[in-house]
Amino acid sequence: MSNIAPLPSIDRLSPLLERFRVRAQLFHTGALCGVSLFEQQPGRAFLHVLRRGEMEVVHTGGEGLAPRLIVDEPTLLFYPRAVTHAFHNPPVDGSDFTCATLRFDGDEHNPLVQALPPLILLPLRQVTGLAQTLDLLFAETDRSRCGSRLLADRLFEVVLIQLLRWLIDHPDVAGISSGLVAGLSDPRLARAIAAIHEQPGDDWTLTQMATKAGMSRAAFAAGFKQATGQTPASYLSDWRLSLAIGELRAGQPIKVIADALGYSGAPAFSKAFKQKFGAAPRDWLREAEADLPV
Repeated sequence: MSNIAPLPSIDRLSPLLERFRVRAQLFHTGALCGVSLFEQQPGRAFLHVLRRGEMEVVHTGGEGLAPRLIVDEPTLLFYPRAVTHAFHNPPVDGSDFTCATLRFDGDEHNPLVQALPPLILLPLRQVTGLAQTLDLLFAETDRSRCGSRLLADRLFEVVLIQLLRWLIDHPDVAGISSGLVAGLSDPRLARAIAAIHEQPGDDWTLTQMATKAGMSRAAFAAGFKQATGQTPASYLSDWRLSLAIGELRAGQPIKVIADALGYSGAPAFSKAFKQKFGAAPRDWLREAEADLPV
């Protein structure tokens, strides 16, 4: 009998979603007939639930997606990034859908958005535990009651969390071979990643990260790079800078951001920020705000 105690379970999603929240908004429920075009808009993601019917999905914007797909059973179609896509249904008596748009904090800089493929397409029967939430969602969208729209939005967010949980447990099925999701799928690496997510301002060294994972330095460094495609130091830097964008947009002073995220001072933070994004923090923020829709 082994004397090695199993690693305690950890919450791999909450620290991530607490830092980078997602908001869903129901925009359609019922039949879609003929061609339905969903155009690419920066910062807008889509989560479609095909409840009944068969359709052809057409992609015209690249992203490495198949130009045409046939979907012929109840299915989730999740586009985490802005991708133009169209559903081709019969002109009469089309397929039945419930659809929402998603807004991720940080938009294209959101670590989850960056880590996911451009399309997650999963038959509903594959995603364990989803049926009860979808039953509640459909009950709200099929009848108009007080608060049903708001409740449907929240239930879509629950569906997304359940989907992300399933993806972490089954990355290979979804075609995810590297990146953040792959890292979180490894119980040992996930302990270190979750700790970094929770305490980004700590003075993290390779030794401290490896200790969190219960691994040697060499094994941790090699395993982390193989799973995520990054070194631990590079991931830590990207995580801190992704958080910095949200803090900049919230109006936090650069010195406060630098102190909170573990930099030795404002100059060190500004240097790292410019190396990553090509502009000093204030210049980057000015350009980003100028690009916002009026």
